[in-house]
Amino acid sequence: MKPAPFAYVRPGSLADALSALAGDPGAKVLAGGQSLVPLLSMRLAAPSTLVDINGLPGLDAVTVTADGVRVGALARHADVLAHDEAARVQPLLRLALSHVAHATIRNRGTTVGSIVHADAAAEMPVVLTLLGGSVEVAGPSGTRTIPATDLYVGPLETCLAQDEIATTAFFPALAPGARVAFAEIARRHGDYALVGAAALVDGDSVRVGYVSVGDVPTVVDLTGVPLNEMAATALAQLDPADDIHATAAYRAQLVRVLTERVVTEARTDD
Repeated sequence: MKPAPFAYVRPGSLADALSALAGDPGAKVLAGGQSLVPLLSMRLAAPSTLVDINGLPGLDAVTVTADGVRVGALARHADVLAHDEAARVQPLLRLALSHVAHATIRNRGTTVGSIVHADAAAEMPVVLTLLGGSVEVAGPSGTRTIPATDLYVGPLETCLAQDEIATTAFFPALAPGARVAFAEIARRHGDYALVGAAALVDGDSVRVGYVSVGDVPTVVDLTGVPLNEMAATALAQLDPADDIHATAAYRAQLVRVLTERVVTEARTDD
């Protein structure tokens, strides 16, 4: 199937990009395109204008400080995955990104694009949420910072306005002594996860984020829960569903397996 007709603009500045979005309520931003283009081809999305931001300067940087990792809107998954300093400051980035799609898609797809696409079956939205990260957004009224806990408002839906552009995502540094782990089960490596889990263990604190078990990225606080009861506690707050890939019962079983796996791995990681 071919996409529905649309206009195409490639602005040279952020101001021009915001102006193009404001001038057409049906416009959408194009970055890596690895999520949007398939939707266009299946006519599940039909924007009247594509605003291609790949010509905007300064949005492809990966900046690492002692506070954390800041990823620009045009930084490709592959660039973040290969960034040794980013992996040192926040190792969950590399652990999760190694599961994102396949090499060809990682070379083109953007980490920020995946975050704002808001697919609960994707890895990076739950990583941002688990780590307490945020997204910086530019719009007609200036910039604002949206905590990950406020970003996701429904299936494939964020609180970004149509005329706003996410310019960076910030992943806080791993605290001294804290540990992380990530695991997922997919039919083939690189396919969407049937279920995924990411653990953040910091002293007595235990939090686990889940992929593909709800409409939005979901993080469960398991602090103080015995290991053999963690999965049941998590499932009480999750909503595994049936689809063509797996039954709800199978997903629930994967939650049981992966919860214990990632928490144990994080606790024993040295």
